[in-house]
Amino acid sequence: MAKETDYSNARDRMVSNQLIPRGIKDERVLDAMRTVPRHLFIPADLRYMAYADAPLPIGNRQTISQPYIVALMTELLELEGKERVLEIGTGSGYQAAILAAVAETVYTVERISDLAQNSQKVFQELGIRNIQIFQRDGSSGLPEFAPFDAIIVTAAAPRVPSPLQEQLAENGRLVLPVGSRDGQVLERWRKIGDTLQSEHIAPVAFVPLVGDFGWDSEEDGLPWWR
Repeated sequence: MAKETDYSNARDRMVSNQLIPRGIKDERVLDAMRTVPRHLFIPADLRYMAYADAPLPIGNRQTISQPYIVALMTELLELEGKERVLEIGTGSGYQAAILAAVAETVYTVERISDLAQNSQKVFQELGIRNIQIFQRDGSSGLPEFAPFDAIIVTAAAPRVPSPLQEQLAENGRLVLPVGSRDGQVLERWRKIGDTLQSEHIAPVAFVPLVGDFGWDSEEDGLPWWR
């Protein structure tokens, strides 16, 4: 059984070998990646791979993203510490925990009850108190808590969900993968007045965003990449 020091050393290597060489520069993001115990968000039989440069299955046809993708999407949000962040797709809870380390409040939405419950349990075990988790259709966002300084979607949408556009604050940043079920482009949208400005970041492959403003179902989607 691995010791906590082994996991700590693995996190340091993850940051040094996977993140910094690929251009992740935000020190607050790097510190969060060094600190948050990714292995606790992964099924016990896969913890030996927790800090590998790859996504991993977490059950329910969902995944935990590759560490680099988690760091990249977090950095793209340009968080400084006082923001209210909305995450769509809690999944394992790891991305939310990283966000909680660099933002003031994180609201995260998960439609699958098992994942929502497991994530909440890990948050409690780690003493993370600035995350609020909700079980519902995330493609509709959380209008009762809007506006948000930043929104991150960790599942692939066929287009930018209109409720998320509406729930973004002035100068807010929205990061999400957009495209077909077979592959997407990671995009960042910024709200300037009544307009949204977009930029393409990188090609990616995520599980589908299922909901009223996403895909109808998971069928025919990628098996577990993310």
